[in-house]
Formats: sequence, structure tokens, C-alpha cells
Amino acid sequence: MFYLVPELKSVKDMFKKLYLLLVVGAALACHAAPSKPIKVAGSNDLQPDEQESIVCRTVSELITNYNYKKVPLNDSLSEVIFNRYIKMLDESHNYLLASDIADFSKYKDVLDDDVKTGNLNDVFYIFNVYQKRYIEHINYSIAQLDKTFDFDKNEKFVYDRDSLPWVASQAEMDNIWGLRVKYDLLNLKLANPDLAKDKETLKKRYENLLAQTNKLNNQDVFQVFMDAFTNAIDPHTNYFTPSNAANFNIDMSRQLEGIGAGLNIDNDYIVIKSIMPGSPADKSKQIGVDDRIVGVAQGKEGEFQNIVGWRIENAIALIRGTKGTVVRLEILPKSSSVSAKPKIVEMVREKIILKDESAKKEIKTFDYNGKPVKIGIISVPAFYIDFNDYKSGNPNYKSTTHDVKLLIDSLKQEGVDGIVMDMRENGGGSLMEAIELTGLFIKTGPVVQVRSANDQVEQDKDEDPSIAYSGPLAVLVDRFSASATEIFSGAIQDYGRGIILGTQTYGKGSVQNAIDLDKVIQSSLRERIASLMGKNGKPVSTGSQSVFGQLNLTIAKFYRITGNSTQHKGVMPDIQFPSVIPMDKYGEDTEPSAMPFDVIEKSDYTKTGDFSAVLPQLKALHDQRMAKSASYRFLMEDIANFKKHDNEKSIVLNEDQLKKQRDADEKKSFADDNERRVAMGLPELKPGQSKPRNEDLDFLKKEAGQILTDYITLDTKYTNNNGTPGSPANK
Repeated sequence: MFYLVPELKSVKDMFKKLYLLLVVGAALACHAAPSKPIKVAGSNDLQPDEQESIVCRTVSELITNYNYKKVPLNDSLSEVIFNRYIKMLDESHNYLLASDIADFSKYKDVLDDDVKTGNLNDVFYIFNVYQKRYIEHINYSIAQLDKTFDFDKNEKFVYDRDSLPWVASQAEMDNIWGLRVKYDLLNLKLANPDLAKDKETLKKRYENLLAQTNKLNNQDVFQVFMDAFTNAIDPHTNYFTPSNAANFNIDMSRQLEGIGAGLNIDNDYIVIKSIMPGSPADKSKQIGVDDRIVGVAQGKEGEFQNIVGWRIENAIALIRGTKGTVVRLEILPKSSSVSAKPKIVEMVREKIILKDESAKKEIKTFDYNGKPVKIGIISVPAFYIDFNDYKSGNPNYKSTTHDVKLLIDSLKQEGVDGIVMDMRENGGGSLMEAIELTGLFIKTGPVVQVRSANDQVEQDKDEDPSIAYSGPLAVLVDRFSASATEIFSGAIQDYGRGIILGTQTYGKGSVQNAIDLDKVIQSSLRERIASLMGKNGKPVSTGSQSVFGQLNLTIAKFYRITGNSTQHKGVMPDIQFPSVIPMDKYGEDTEPSAMPFDVIEKSDYTKTGDFSAVLPQLKALHDQRMAKSASYRFLMEDIANFKKHDNEKSIVLNEDQLKKQRDADEKKSFADDNERRVAMGLPELKPGQSKPRNEDLDFLKKEAGQILTDYITLDTKYTNNNGTPGSPANK
């Protein structure tokens, strides 16, 4: 996905009107009179609060008035929302009964009215019935562990039930869950023949599932329903609850403000699992890996809140906060008993840069007639930017372009002959970064066209004449390369600046604007909600989270400079690789609510190169290698095996049959892995030997480098925009 920094005049004007409308709309929302909630015995009977009602109405106003598609909220859409919500709760038909679905059917054509008025009682009733069934089935599973199991019977467990009818009776559901327990137990027994210990292990697993469902709160329910609602409009309009919004923005910026400790849950304790070098947690010298955090306090004088048994995201919300502020933690060292007195550690929060999730480089060397060819590979996981630093005028703000520019400078100093930009699984990010990154490889010119909901088209250009890298370039993409990645790779292809390698990309051609709902909803309402949250004993934001969350609203559609949309069709590579990712299961063209492909007028631009003369030769060399490549054969076998297993819906529960099948599978897998290692020039592993860390078995990345090497060593080069032969080795 990618998100627009609202700098365009038309976007600014639109949101001025939008904010004015919603201040009024949100104020009215709190006076709505929803239907009375229906209690569901056997569930935790979660209920919506006023905050969620206000957000629901606000989001419906935004979507109705400002979403690019202008989809009316009516009974037809209500049924789509209903079906999505049920699917998100119970996609495989493992929990709800046919009678439950029949009961819910009365809500099919009323959910549109519910979201307009902020009435979430119907939504929560459906969830509570689902949770009741979930708890019943898990408790039933625990009770089954007292039974004696016959693992010699030729039974089958159908684990993929999404295409089957809803279960008609409780007796039929009990039979299904009985087989599921048998399957879970048989899995453990194959690894450990001590059945008594296996039963105890499985009991703890089921009890943990109950503990997790008991920790669900109304924000979790609200998030699931809002996903169903917004995705019924289009796949990329999304609402995020406050904690999810904080995580989204951390992902966008590759930075957070906190103490720099990775956390996990272990037996109801928040446990430190990693500490970032140079972070406040590291500099304190008072905490270590596997220490437990039992309490959190804000500032030097704040009262401690005990967080034992808390959900991890709620604990994180208290520990994170604005840089420069103080947080105090009560720590139980890993060597201390649970009854020991915790020590208090005080830290000042700082900005933490997530280096492991930023762009990285490596160099691979290829042989050409005895001469080494050095190819730099830059892996770009997303188009990230620290918007706050950018808006404050900090010239050194964290961003994809700034990071890649430094990596390019380093690779040039190391004397690489070409660069591969590895954009696989890069789902996008900032529109501005897509333009800026393209500008590193071209002189000046349009990069992308953006059409608003009122059909105004604006061109976004690279206006910086400097070029960070002018040498041979390839871009590696796959089915999960989307949005901003498609802008970048499409522009590189349209300018003739580089060769696109891989598979057809995702096909996301829409623009979202990230709207902080705290800035939309009146400050008096924010204070009122915050007060209510405090009274209800819920954690109050410490500065790392908003109150109302965030809406990423689809407001425009982008087009390549050729005039073609990437919507549905994506970017087609110049040289195609086989796709491990199923093309018929993932991609914009598999989304029912996706916008169609269309075309607008092309931009005025001048190509910098033309690969048409050399592509046939490069394809021929690639095909020759693949015909002889063991790695390529293994890749095709992997794709075939994936399709085979993807069509399987059940598994045998006979112990001898399953053991023989798994032993054969493991033996074949071990042999196949060793063949793959040999094909990649790595030594075989012995039985029981673990794989060395950081080994690179990425055959497609290596082939991308080889294709670029082929290009560099060809006699026929592409031509530049002056019609003369280019110099690909010129860096």
C-alpha cells in the first residue's frame, strides 16, 4: 500500500471541508439512540462503548462523502459487510452452527443503518455468540482428553471446511471437534510416544486458547467488524484502533519512541526477549533478556500499574511514549522467584530506529570468462518515511530514499558493476518516497499521475537533476510487490532505465490518506472519552497512541506515465520468473471490491533508454540456464507440490499410515534440501545437523544478478535518449 502526504492543493481543500463536516457529525453521533444490547450467556458478553460508536459514525461519514469509489451505504452493501464479518470470524466453519447463521440473517440488511448511527449492538451480539461457541468447543476438547483414543482406526479429519455447509447440529460439531483433538494428540504422539505427557501438553495448549479469548476486549471486536466494513468498500480503505494505528505508523517510519526492548508473553508475564544496542533499555544496564516486567509507571512520580496477565499490546501502550519522557518499570530478574520484590528501573524514552527493517545491501560476484563482475543488491522492504521529522524540517529524516542513497554511495565506492533493486514482498508505503527513490536513477521528469475523485489529474515529478546512480540497473519484483513499488518499477520500465525481473506484481493502483481521527473529532469529545476510559480501568494513552485511531481512506487512483493504471494488471516484468506465490489467490484481481483497470492520457516524458534490442538475447541466455539448472527444477517442483497440498482438505488419523507418510516426506525433504544446497554451491548437511545461520539459498536473487551480468557483458547495449549507444558500466 502507499499513503499520500497531503501536499496537493486539491487534497488540502478537500480535507478542510471534511474536518468541518466531521466535527459536527461526531458531535451528533454521541446523541444517537442505538438498540439495546443482547446479553449472551456463556460468552464474556463484550459490549461496545461510546468511543467506538463515535468512531463508527465518523468513519461512515468519511467513506460516504470522500472515498474515491463513492459507494452508497445501502442494503446491498450491508449484505456484503455481513458476509465478510461472518467469514472473518469463522472462515472454516469450525465454530458457528447453521442455526446461528440463520439467527444472524436478520442483520443482513441492517448493518448499513447500524454503521451510520454508530449502533454496534448487533455486531457485538454476533461476536458474543461466536465467542460462546468458541469457548464451548475448547472446553469440549479439554474434556475429550480423558478418553481413550484408538489410533489404528482409518479415520480422516477434514481441516479445511470453508467450502462445506455450516454444521447442522451440536452432535455433528462435537464429532468434528473430537476428530480435531485426536489429530492434535496424534501430532504430539508422533514426536513423543508418552501419551500421558502429550495429553498434558495439549491440555495446556487448549487452556491457553481459553486464556487468550478471555483477554479479548471490545476494541478487538470493533477492529474485526471495521475491517469487514471498510474492505467491503475497497480492499485498501482501513480503520485502525489506537494500538494498531501506532503499529502501522511505526511500520511506515521504521522508527518508534520507547525503550528499545522486544517483548513477549510467557505464563501471563510480559518478558523481555531482546534489547536493541544503544537503546535506553541497553544503556540502563539494569535489565536483561528473560527479565519480567510486572509494573509500569509514567514519569518520576506516577503510580505503578500492575501488568501481570495483561495483553501484550496494552502493556506496550504504557511502555512506549514520547521521546524525552520518563517511564519506570518494576522488573523481576529472570533468576528471581515470582514472590521476590521487584526492582525499579527508570528510563528516558528515545527515538528507536528499526535498522533490521530498513533497506540493506550486499555484493555478489559473478564470473564472465574468468573475470569477476560485481553486482550490488539493495533489498528494500517498504517505502518508509518519518513524517514527523520530515514535517519539522529535519533534513536527516529517516526514509527509504535517504537509506538507499547511502547504500548506493557505498556500493559505488566498492566498485560494483551493476545494481539489482530487490523489491520482492514490498507492499508499498509513502507515495512521496516512490517519487524520490525513482529520482535517484533518472535526471528529471514525471514519475506518476494521480487522479482524484473529481477526475482532476496531477503529475508528480522528479525535479532534482542529480542522479545517484547511472549504471546498469535491474529491479526484482514478485506478486507481493505492490503500490509504491509498482510506481517505482513502472517508472523505471517506462523510462527504459532498468530491466524489470520477476513475476506480475500485485496490481494495487489506489492512493490512501492516513487520517488521524483525533484531529477530526472535537477535543471536548476526546477529553470525555479519555475520562471514561480512565474510570473503566483501561490504559490511557501515554503519547504513543491516539484516542480514536486512524482511517486510511482511498482518495485517488494513480497511473503510470504511459497513462496505464496498475490497478488489477500491475507491472509485467521484462523477463518473467515462475511464481511461488499463487497468482490466483493473491493479487488485486482476486479482490471482489477492487476497482477496475483503466487508462488516461500519457505524460510528456522522454525515455532515457531502450532495452528492446537486447531483451530477446537476455531471455535466451536466461532460458538456457534454466533448462540446465537444478535450482530451477527444484523451484518448479516446489510450485507443483504447493498446488498439490493446497488442494488437500483432510488428513488421515491412522498412526501407522501417518507416520509412514511423514517419515517418507521428511526423508524426501532432507534429500531435496541437500540437492538444493549442492546446486547453490553449498556443502551437504548430515542427518541431525542444523543449517548454518545466514546462508543464502535465494536462487531467484542470484539469477537476477546473473541476468544483469549478462547485460553488462553483451556487445549490444541499450541506446540512450540521444540515440547513441549507452555505457552500462558507467557508474
